[in-house]
Amino acid sequence: MTRPDVFGAIHLGYVAIETQRFADWRRFGADAIGLHVDELTRDTTRFRLDEHVCRFLLQRGPAEDVTALGWQIDDHETFEIVLARVANAGVRVSEATPEECNLRGVERLWRFPGPKGMATEIFTAPTTSTARLRMLQSGFVTGASGMGHVAITARQPDRIRGYYGRVFDARLSDWVQENIAGARLRIRFLRVNERHHSVAVAGVQGLRIDPIRTAIQHLNTQVESLDDLLAAYERVIAHGFHMQWSVGQHTNDRELSFYCVTPSGFEWELGWNPIVVTPDLEEVWAPKTYDSISIWGHTPIGESVLTRLTQFRYAAASLRGGRSELPVLR
Repeated sequence: MTRPDVFGAIHLGYVAIETQRFADWRRFGADAIGLHVDELTRDTTRFRLDEHVCRFLLQRGPAEDVTALGWQIDDHETFEIVLARVANAGVRVSEATPEECNLRGVERLWRFPGPKGMATEIFTAPTTSTARLRMLQSGFVTGASGMGHVAITARQPDRIRGYYGRVFDARLSDWVQENIAGARLRIRFLRVNERHHSVAVAGVQGLRIDPIRTAIQHLNTQVESLDDLLAAYERVIAHGFHMQWSVGQHTNDRELSFYCVTPSGFEWELGWNPIVVTPDLEEVWAPKTYDSISIWGHTPIGESVLTRLTQFRYAAASLRGGRSELPVLR
């Protein structure tokens, strides 16, 4: 029997974050990046990019990290296929409570363990709103491409690639080999729909170490115009947030972007105009290896000796084990 292919029916839908730094996050989200903010309670805030009522869910807690990635599935039939794959692989799955669904703005939600301690949450039927967005951007590119992408560093990147391939039928877009902050990285770019990549997975070549404290290295959102990108760059600096990498253009997806540091420590990439792997391109797409992550720009800003020492400390700690990178799929 032919295995059903769910590629194209999966979209990154929301990101859940645990933080104590609500005031900083509000300034970062609203005043710097330019998002719509809904403060639900003292302990709960949501950010919007589009008609979905929840694209980022911030809840009070000590982690200062991403705790879950929410993946929208187009229909209930595909939802059942994905759920059965995970359950049949011996991974524990659980249904969310009505309160959890309401906070995330979804109709139906199940979760199971994902990479680096994050939950993978799959959902259908997101709640939408026609209320006017109060944000500084003219708009974000979402739709069939999902809300953006995430990048993960890992001691065993091949296992994470296998995870997304087995669960979501992710396809390899390409590889990049690059020296970043003294580490030689090999980065795999995985797509689950027309977006060039929804997940990027980086590993240090020759060493099973992970120099990043947080579950993700960065997340990406895509603005509609170059003016939006450049205005946000100026706002991030003006509001005192750290700019990690200057504006530049990537080699593989050709996106123009910059990277800044969020209040929880992982980076936020704001981008514009990447390649879209349309059906005609999909037919002829062949993965390539690029020897640099950027054509131009993306120069590091203000990297300190302390930054390097911190990365070495997390890398050394990762050699001793730490949190499990992935559930075991039988």
